[in-house]
Amino acid sequence: MSSPIRRGLSQILRKEPSDIVILSSLRTPITRAYKGGLKDSYPEELLATVLRATLSANPNLEPSLIQDVGIGVVLSELGGSKAGRMAMNHVGIPTSTSFYTVNRACSSGLSAITNIALQIATGMIGIGIGGGMESMTRNYGSRAIPTVLWPALRESDVKDARDCIMPMGLTSENVAARYGVSRADQDAFAVMSHSRAAKAQAEGLFVKEIVPVHTRFQEIDKLGEKVGEMRDIVVGRDDGIRANASLDGMSKLKPAFKENGTSTAGNSSQISDGAAATLLMRRGTAAELGLSSSIIGKWGGTQVAGCRPDEMGIGPAIAIPKLLEYTGLKTEEVGLWEINEAFASQAIYCLRELGLEKRLEEGRVNPKGGAIALGHPLGATGARMLAGLLPEMERQGLETGVVSMCIGTGMGMASLFVRE
Repeated sequence: MSSPIRRGLSQILRKEPSDIVILSSLRTPITRAYKGGLKDSYPEELLATVLRATLSANPNLEPSLIQDVGIGVVLSELGGSKAGRMAMNHVGIPTSTSFYTVNRACSSGLSAITNIALQIATGMIGIGIGGGMESMTRNYGSRAIPTVLWPALRESDVKDARDCIMPMGLTSENVAARYGVSRADQDAFAVMSHSRAAKAQAEGLFVKEIVPVHTRFQEIDKLGEKVGEMRDIVVGRDDGIRANASLDGMSKLKPAFKENGTSTAGNSSQISDGAAATLLMRRGTAAELGLSSSIIGKWGGTQVAGCRPDEMGIGPAIAIPKLLEYTGLKTEEVGLWEINEAFASQAIYCLRELGLEKRLEEGRVNPKGGAIALGHPLGATGARMLAGLLPEMERQGLETGVVSMCIGTGMGMASLFVRE
């Protein structure tokens, strides 16, 4: 069995039976935690929505041929494993299909997709679904910091061990201070994210990737009291985008994590709810099943790298060079970049370090906005980014794209994808 990982652009663009190809990549809308349209939804409800949509998008694929489903989730009870499998069976994927969840913090969705790709590459399975789900409304009570922890770790002599539970906002402040990222630059970046997302939404650029969610909604007043009855709704749009975001408005926001700091609620990612799923198989399998015409892209490899926990946001600046070395690509040979905007501070640092500032200006980095405007449902973000990358690569006529993000506790992950 030949490897699906190839080095060099010409080799990467070749089509081989061993390629790990993508037939669909879909997501729910991403909505604001506690306030948005999906606040009363369950994470497994959102997962069921995208899994059902995946089956609908691939009507000529018998569900029993899907051998494994891997889903990224960070906050759900029991790691989401039981509820997730229930959702899988609920939509018509049979019990013969196995299911598991993945938690690598902010990269969980991308990790799940990578795991499924590697399972296919090694012959463990032939067809699988990778994705992610998260309801931060329901499960963000501890703010993603463990409430029960071995005391020896909280009091460890090793600073890096203690720093693994440092609040993410403080890591953002560290990056800004250590690498000279100003408040003004962070605010300008945030406004750009909202502006791009608003323009993309107005132009219908998210339509191909979004699956509407039929759910319920209970209006709540400022005191937390219910207003009226719970009602049935259909959520079809991201609702964290602020089309009227301005530098003046951003500049008036107070620091959110540190007195006299530079990271605010406006230039940080939103806490959000959402889910996403990607269907993968070997190209040879797609040909055997008569599904070659449904191929929209392929996975080209993934790399992960560690960094200091107290500046976890620099992760993409470490993982992306490792991915480029692994795949034999040059920076200029990557057509489109999706780099998660956990915080404007770390996104700006990474773009500067990677030499991608011009690409940002050209609309080749986060052209439809990022997590500052769209939101960051932890377990689903990586899969959400891929669902947005592929149609944008098609729109711009680009062949290669990279998805990358920083990871809480000090890591970065980056994956290469090719459009077909």
